[in-house]
Amino acid sequence: MNYDGTSDFLAKAGDALAKGPIAVILVEDLVEVDTTIRHHLNLGFRTVIVFAPEELRLPADIAGKVHRVAIDVFQDKAFQNALNRVIAAADGQWMYFCYNAEFLFFPFCETRTVGEMLAFHGEERRDAMLTYVIDLYAADVDRFPDAVSLETALLDKSGYYALARADAEGNPKERQLDFFGGLRWRFEEHVPKPRRKIDRIALFRAKPGLELRRDNTFNDEEYNTYSCPWHHNLTAAICSFRTAKALKTNAGSTFDIPTFKWHNSTEFEWTSQQLLDLGLMEPGQWF
Repeated sequence: MNYDGTSDFLAKAGDALAKGPIAVILVEDLVEVDTTIRHHLNLGFRTVIVFAPEELRLPADIAGKVHRVAIDVFQDKAFQNALNRVIAAADGQWMYFCYNAEFLFFPFCETRTVGEMLAFHGEERRDAMLTYVIDLYAADVDRFPDAVSLETALLDKSGYYALARADAEGNPKERQLDFFGGLRWRFEEHVPKPRRKIDRIALFRAKPGLELRRDNTFNDEEYNTYSCPWHHNLTAAICSFRTAKALKTNAGSTFDIPTFKWHNSTEFEWTSQQLLDLGLMEPGQWF
């Protein structure tokens, strides 16, 4: 169904938010929107909500499977405000959010659904899951000027690190870290400092008063932790062309970057096992 803005969706969506998991896809441009939607439908999300500009046209076979909500992508905090309104209406349900040209992977996602994974995570008394945004980029940016190519996608196999996350007084926050790496690290001179982190709390359980902040953390600090106090928990990865696309379509950076390839580039195999082998997500106690 199509909706004329967030208010129209919330008024008419019926039981769309009554049962999760719910995926929210935020469409910034028209690059790989169809593939992004198909990927997340295949993962087993019960409801897929697509916030997108008016000019987006979806193929008939997926248009009827999603809730498409019109949004002005150029309005300040447009996506953040829309997502927080959906969170407020989806009390108790597991939610996920990403942008177009981003693809969620979690341990064993080829044989298990996102609902099965979140059911296990919830049994471990966790209401949120840390995801790492892993940059993808085309092998040949002359052939693919926007750096987006599913068939020739590369990723960095190393160069990731974490730093302690400090509170307002400068003290380390418990079980919270800031993670860095990928293109935001290698080309950091082109990335504003607040946007260099690659961690995102993209999977979470909605509840009253919960709000996503501009830095992809929540106003409930426990949601921002990477694990519970007693053992390691599941983490997931969002494989994303978003940074590469921005760096190559921005006039201030595109001419400084003739290629994204370096000695630590490797072909992306589009499997969860590769991400597990590279240490880019954690199965925790789930086998």
